[in-house]
Amino acid sequence: MRPVLVRHLGLQAYQTSWQTMQHYTDQRSPDSADEFWLLQHPPIFTQGLNGKAEHLLDPGSIPVLPVDRGGQVTYHGPGQIIIYLLLDLRRLGLGVRQLVSQMELAIISLLADYQITAVARQDAPGVYVDGAKIASLGLRVRHGRCYHGLALNVDMDLSPFARINPCGYQGLQVTQLRALGVDASIAVLGEQLLDKLATQLNLTCIPAPATPPFTDADSAPNQEALA
Repeated sequence: MRPVLVRHLGLQAYQTSWQTMQHYTDQRSPDSADEFWLLQHPPIFTQGLNGKAEHLLDPGSIPVLPVDRGGQVTYHGPGQIIIYLLLDLRRLGLGVRQLVSQMELAIISLLADYQITAVARQDAPGVYVDGAKIASLGLRVRHGRCYHGLALNVDMDLSPFARINPCGYQGLQVTQLRALGVDASIAVLGEQLLDKLATQLNLTCIPAPATPPFTDADSAPNQEALA
């Protein structure tokens, strides 16, 4: 199995993380490592490439950032697991649809370990429990290499989702693991999801060197452990 470097980046500003993913993807060579980044974001709405303003109902004081992933608008905030996948898809022999399916299967497998039945939907990428969305996915591919990734709701304030049509679907309900009776910490769940992703993608997780991927002091990550 090929190695994948895993970085634990704590709480990070979305724009810094996004720009660093772009930089890594643009400058990587055929020999560059594949990476998983595990982190959280402060409150923010992100609007995908297909995003329509009509799905932003009442963002209020929460920032809105247009980004280069696929899909419509979604919300990120503390208490949500974010895993970014920086992969050379050509080297791994993966297509985008196959990768999305494996990401969904990794989340579904994690939830099954907690006796939660979850499903994916062909018409709306992500993972759902009893019709409510618990995880969102979004990717960008450049020259056969991807970035962005997935967001799994664990123990967060879900009220900002009412200010948007989540992922462009009016009235779509959202849920989270805490509401479904899972009391494992976000740190434990993050590690478990990393393992599930690696298994699905036939990769082996390797701790990344201590040097972060951020390129200057202003972009240096907050290395506080996820609680």
